[in-house]
Amino acid sequence: MSTETTALPTSPQQVQGTSRWLSWLLVATLVYLLLAAVGAIGAGFKSAAGDNAKALFEFASNPLISLIIGVVATALIQSSSTVTSIIVGMVAGGLPVAIAIPMVMGANIGTSLTSTLVSLGHVRNGDEFRRAFSAATVHDSFNLLAVAIVLPLELLFQPLARTSEWLAGLLVSDASMSMGNINFMKALLAPATGLMKESVAWLPGVWSGVALILLGIGIILMVVTQIGNVLRTLMEGKAMGILRTAVGRGPVSGMASGTLVTVLVQSSSTTTSLIVPLAGSGMFSLKQVYPFILGSNIGTTITALLAATAITGDAAMVALQIALVHLLFNVLAIALIYVLPVLRALPMHMAELLATQAQRNKAYVAAYIGGVFFVLPLGLVGLSQWL
Repeated sequence: MSTETTALPTSPQQVQGTSRWLSWLLVATLVYLLLAAVGAIGAGFKSAAGDNAKALFEFASNPLISLIIGVVATALIQSSSTVTSIIVGMVAGGLPVAIAIPMVMGANIGTSLTSTLVSLGHVRNGDEFRRAFSAATVHDSFNLLAVAIVLPLELLFQPLARTSEWLAGLLVSDASMSMGNINFMKALLAPATGLMKESVAWLPGVWSGVALILLGIGIILMVVTQIGNVLRTLMEGKAMGILRTAVGRGPVSGMASGTLVTVLVQSSSTTTSLIVPLAGSGMFSLKQVYPFILGSNIGTTITALLAATAITGDAAMVALQIALVHLLFNVLAIALIYVLPVLRALPMHMAELLATQAQRNKAYVAAYIGGVFFVLPLGLVGLSQWL
């Protein structure tokens, strides 16, 4: 009497293939949860604030306050992808786009703290530390300079708000025309968002909306972290291969590789943390690292764009608009700073000066980190109150 058994993977190659397939399935599940969580945040804000969402954010009507919120939130969470995804959900729930735009800019500054901390791993070797610290702080320097230039332009002429609104109108209109009256995304996400709403429905009044917001934020924090971990494991070898073959081939190749690696690992913090040790060891020069890091700024915008697809109905356009603002801000910053020869080298000079001083006296490191991520935000708060 014979019995049939299901063949199990026995060779290392088969086991590895099965493991990779399960990992990609996990990534797909996590992306689904991310989209559902963003939708839950929007629904939570609508439930909690009703028609008073704009009044709820009057405290952040000053652009400097909004900028600080983005900086501090991202510095604490260490993920601009997470913060911008949360902002997308908040905009869908009623946060005015004008308030959200400086928050998105602040997220770019806050995420650069990770690579600066990674550079401290070379602190015992003077030359290595100088190279690593300059590679890390060129990211900070560029983002600070970008905000200093683009934020005043935005306040005066609204190039980001107007361009993103126009593009979002085209994209949302095209999507509506192509799918008719059938909203596939809403139907796809309905089971997960419905379950989240039911889990907090027992709370009275506005508290169910508040709980739904907190639940959505918690899920986004977990999901973005786990997506990064899984993709890092899946793509680490490929990402490092891209680094070694593309970074040193010129600025266009460097930006493209920085964008691609960040899309693969879903974290600009991870991307810049990969390149800093290589710069510290002398494998890449600051001039080679610089465009790669700018590419990581573009690559990290994919998460917010993905999150915007979770929003349906009347809020779909503004959700997509703020996600596009993140992309357009980074593209405009590169066009204004890197493309223009008069400004291109300024972030490198700033980073090299900081690195030289930090190599001579490590107190400069503490002063720099504390100044940029704590003293400067507090100073801006005081300035905004004075103005």
